[in-house]
Amino acid sequence: METLFTDYFTDLYTSVYETVLNPRKRVFFGYILLAFIIAGIWLKWRKNMRAPMIAKSLFSPRIWWSNSAKADYQLLLINKAILLAIVPLLITKMALATVIFQQLYELMGSRPLPGSLMPDWAVPICFTLFLFVLDDFARYFLHMLMHRWPFLWAFHKVHHSARTMTPFTVLRTHPIEGLLFTLRSILVQAVSIGVFLFYFGDQVDLVTVLGVNIAVFIFNVTGSNLRHSHIAIHYWGWLERILISPAQHQIHHSTRVRHFDKNFGAVLAIWDWMGGSLHLSEPKTELRFGISDKVEVDEHTLKTLYLGPFRESWSALPFTRKR
Repeated sequence: METLFTDYFTDLYTSVYETVLNPRKRVFFGYILLAFIIAGIWLKWRKNMRAPMIAKSLFSPRIWWSNSAKADYQLLLINKAILLAIVPLLITKMALATVIFQQLYELMGSRPLPGSLMPDWAVPICFTLFLFVLDDFARYFLHMLMHRWPFLWAFHKVHHSARTMTPFTVLRTHPIEGLLFTLRSILVQAVSIGVFLFYFGDQVDLVTVLGVNIAVFIFNVTGSNLRHSHIAIHYWGWLERILISPAQHQIHHSTRVRHFDKNFGAVLAIWDWMGGSLHLSEPKTELRFGISDKVEVDEHTLKTLYLGPFRESWSALPFTRKR
């Protein structure tokens, strides 16, 4: 038992420091550093700010050490501890991929190998793009459901309750949401791996940079962490119909009613465009973040963030409503 606890806390320590030291993680310090550089260039170019004002905008204690930000850091640590205990109990992506592979074999009766007709470099590129697009669509779809279904919104509200945003706000989630997105990731990877292994065999490979899907790597090094920030970098209108800009995601967090349930996408804006939830950035609009403009005294306490969603989610279920 003592060894079990020792191993658990060792894994927890590793999981926490890998959050900022592993390039596979969204808040890897290298990506955050690049986000600061991009933001600094933007503020100089678009706002004509001097260096002291740029530094104040990027590193203001009112943002990084606000009650909202402190809650982000607490949730990050506690959620790591919770999910570290739960995730090993879930089916692995390779186990599920094997099931999908076997089901395809039983359904098809044989294994067509179209990869033999393709150059060696084509299959890894197709697999990499397929995984990226499917993963991005799955993120959009689950995110949309968490807004549209009241019993899921109760948990997703934890993320939207942030009043100030830093790159670590992306990890401000309720453990139930974290579990759902973990299951989503397992399913997406299992489907991608199972299908491609069935059709392309040992030709399947992932095009990576630092162990990261190259498409995700490009997303991370081009300022993904600015989506959860106060630096409203916007794109040209035509590009915001293809890619979600930082300013568009900030609109998603806005307290203005006209911004509610807009821009669910993570990288690609085409899902929102097809679903009717796309909203282009508004460069001249000052945004306030949170669920509403009304500030609750206890909105950033752990009791509110962890226990409140269970009560609200239960009351949102049809069979619990009074007739």
